[in-house]
Amino acid sequence: MIGTPDFLTGRGQDQAPEFQELESPEGELHLRFYVTSGDEFALPATGIREVISPPPDRITPIPNVSPLLLGTLNVRGRVIWVADLGQFLGDPAPLSTDRPEISVIAVEDQDAMLGLAVDRIVGMDWLSIDEVQMPTNVPDGMAPFLRGEWSLSKESDRFLRLLDQVAILRSARWAA
Repeated sequence: MIGTPDFLTGRGQDQAPEFQELESPEGELHLRFYVTSGDEFALPATGIREVISPPPDRITPIPNVSPLLLGTLNVRGRVIWVADLGQFLGDPAPLSTDRPEISVIAVEDQDAMLGLAVDRIVGMDWLSIDEVQMPTNVPDGMAPFLRGEWSLSKESDRFLRLLDQVAILRSARWAA
């Protein structure tokens, strides 16, 4: 009895399967979010260290730095710079810090880490890299930081743009 295949699989000839096989997700895992302008973006989950939502008073403003930088944040003993991602990408309106929490996406490359403050986080989603298209009608200031985009709606010009976190992290704009 122990050597029979039915015993090893837990199924008899007249039994239905007791579990349903989970479908494997298609594509790669990405974090979706919005900046102040209402544009939606995504970052690959592999490039994200963590997502935090500190109150604005935990971000310490630093004088005489780029206006794109909101200040520094202590994350478990490590001090990281926090930047307004929308303004970095060319949004005219700064991120409102008049709220209970600010959504910050900490991205990392080698030993460098940067917190990207965004308006609203949508969540994680499996997105097919095969469906990424070259960006169209993108402002010149945003283009170097995009890997591509997904069309969200054929009727309207709504796109989900895929960002390159390493290009953002290594940008010379932070010194301005």
